[in-house]
Amino acid sequence: MPQQIEPPSDGSDATDDADRIVIAVVRTGGIAGLRRRWRVEPDPEQTPEWAALVERCPWDEHPDPSAETGADRYVWSIHAVIHDTQHEQVLPDALLHGAWRELVDAVRAADTD
Repeated sequence: MPQQIEPPSDGSDATDDADRIVIAVVRTGGIAGLRRRWRVEPDPEQTPEWAALVERCPWDEHPDPSAETGADRYVWSIHAVIHDTQHEQVLPDALLHGAWRELVDAVRAADTD
């Protein structure tokens, strides 16, 4: 079941804008086992470029369970709400490449808090 993404940071109702995009990335694991979070809710003028990043990702694919996992490795949880549709994917670090890496890197760069 997809995890619900927090309401808009401006306090408005999520139903106010069907074009709202929210992307959240959570990285867990590593040597210290710490959890890091990044989130972006782009302005309307940035919506097309963020929508393209989200839509390039293969949300319906299931990661290979034999992908490299284990102690001290990162696991990435990626959640996106785009045009009233929620997407969710959990990937081991070994599978974070291509469109996934582009999306995660963009979210991390945009979240300056």
